[in-house]
Amino acid sequence: MATQLSPKRASETPSIPDRLYFKIGDVARICGLETYVLRFWESQFPQLKPNKSGTGQRLYRRRDVETALEIKRLVHAEGYTLSGARQALEATHRHGKSGFEPQSNLPLGESGGDREAMARAIGHARSELREIAGLLSSPLPGPPRRRNRLAAFAQSCGTLFPS
Repeated sequence: MATQLSPKRASETPSIPDRLYFKIGDVARICGLETYVLRFWESQFPQLKPNKSGTGQRLYRRRDVETALEIKRLVHAEGYTLSGARQALEATHRHGKSGFEPQSNLPLGESGGDREAMARAIGHARSELREIAGLLSSPLPGPPRRRNRLAAFAQSCGTLFPS
């Protein structure tokens, strides 16, 4: 039987200490989860990727802890399935945290300035590709020819061992 969290407990957000890295036990304590749950979530959510030390110890950054807290909120408080939470996280990362926002409601490249900028970029890329193709099609010079020193000396003296 599933238990419902009280609104007070569901809305509580634990404070994250001001540190650079957190071990998995610290993150589990902050999130109120078991360590095996965090390890499982790493395999299910591509956004949750802690670094690993040379000894294999998981080192979470602050953004990883915030991601784990967000996953916990979605799954435990809002009742999402893991796949639903994964889709919700992808949507928020795509729309909320990416720096790209379209300038107008027109599709990309439909406004006059965008078309001119794209035409300039395409023309520049074409000219660079032509230059590269020219470099690749030109014959490569052979390796420098080395003259045999003894042969050159023998020709100038007439013999290898001058008397």
